[in-house]
Amino acid sequence: MVVTKIEELDKKRVKVYIDDEFAFVVYKGELRLYGLKEKEEVDAKVYNDLMSEVLPKRAKLRCMNLLKSKSYTERQLRDKLKQGEYTQELIEIALEYVKSYGYVDDKRYCDDFIAYNMENKSLKRMEQDLLKKGINKNVIFEAFERMREDGNEPDEFSMAAELMRKKKYDANTATIEEKRRFAALLYRKGFGADTIRRVLLLDITSI
Repeated sequence: MVVTKIEELDKKRVKVYIDDEFAFVVYKGELRLYGLKEKEEVDAKVYNDLMSEVLPKRAKLRCMNLLKSKSYTERQLRDKLKQGEYTQELIEIALEYVKSYGYVDDKRYCDDFIAYNMENKSLKRMEQDLLKKGINKNVIFEAFERMREDGNEPDEFSMAAELMRKKKYDANTATIEEKRRFAALLYRKGFGADTIRRVLLLDITSI
C-alpha cells in the first residue's frame, strides 16, 4: 500500500489516497504521528490501527456529539458523516454503534415529531417533512396508525380555518383569483381538497 496523494481538506485535516483511491481523512498532525508521506509505503500496523481503532472511534464520537444537541434520523446522520468525508465503512460502524444504544430510532423520532406537530401541521405535511428527513414511508404509516390507535388525530379543518383567519381571508368578498391563491396555499400546507373547499366557504372573520 502506497500513499499516492495527500490533499488538503481544510486548515486542520487532509484526505489521504492509497493506491490512487481515497482511503480516509486525518488531522495534519497525524501525518507526522503515523509517518504518512506521499509516494511512501503505509506501515501495515499503522493502517490497521487507523481503520480499526482511531477512525471508527472518531466517527462514533462525531455521531454522539451531533446527538447531544438534537435528535437525528438515520439518514440525517449518514449525510452529516458523508459531509465530514467519512468512508462508507466508517459510517456503517458509527451508525451501528449509536443504534445499538437506542440513540437513533426512526420509529421513536416519528412518534415524537407527530406529537410535537399535531396542532399545527396536517398529516400530509408531516409525512412530507418526515420523508425529507429520510424516514421510510412504512415507518411513517405505522406511526400514524399508532397515533390513531391512541385516539389522536390533527384537527385539520380548525388548523386551516385558523390559517385563513390569520391571512384575513373573507369568503364574502374574496375574488375567484384570491380563492385560487388561498386554495393553493392550503394545498401546499398539505390540506386535502375537501378541507380546502369547506374552509374557503366559511366566513372566517366571524370565527
